[in-house]
Amino acid sequence: MIIIPIKEGENIERALKRFKRKFEKTGTMKELRSRQAFHKPSILRREAMKKAIYVQKLQQKEE
Repeated sequence: MIIIPIKEGENIERALKRFKRKFEKTGTMKELRSRQAFHKPSILRREAMKKAIYVQKLQQKEE
């Protein structure tokens, strides 16, 4: 459970924004969406490899 302590006189909008940010970092929604359908391990590995190659190309481009 996510607990957001609200400081004295703090705006509710600001506290809600902190809650949303903290909730997003937990990855709960991402996990729920990924569990809706089964994905073969080979496809997951292939996608991870594609992402790694993409990130590596970006890093090489910066240098």
